[in-house]
Amino acid sequence: MSIGVLSDSHDDLANLQTAAADYRRRGIIQLIHCGDLIHAATAHLLTGFKLIYVDGNMDQDSGEIYRTLRDLDPHNVVLPTFEGEIAGVSVAVTHGDHPAELDRVIQSGIHRFVFTGHTHRRRDETIGPTRLFNPGALGGLKFESRSYSVVDLASGAIEVIEF
Repeated sequence: MSIGVLSDSHDDLANLQTAAADYRRRGIIQLIHCGDLIHAATAHLLTGFKLIYVDGNMDQDSGEIYRTLRDLDPHNVVLPTFEGEIAGVSVAVTHGDHPAELDRVIQSGIHRFVFTGHTHRRRDETIGPTRLFNPGALGGLKFESRSYSVVDLASGAIEVIEF
């Protein structure tokens, strides 16, 4: 199963629209957003996707973002940290601004993937049995080109799309 993984939109509507349109074109319906949408209005661009969202340190009103995402689809998962399964694969998602929480989900050794954001820098590293992946940033401070990704949970293949 292929899913979309993105992070740090920072209200960059054009870049989020680009990523969403590409996901739709590919037939991807499950997205993981690793935080920092910033405002709830931006969430409307994610209408029609099954979404796991974790709040970021720059989210201006995380409560309103949570309500908006749940209004878009009551099955959307919106938490500070997510730990669970997608298509039978154990994953964790945390924004990454709390190093102890990031370390905890990595060191637990129970997740095949840990998805994170916050740094605005792509990262793909295996730590024990866990693959740690940061898709980079769609908006905000620019340390690298803008990017989002497609992850095949079964094979472990990751495609990073840069622009």
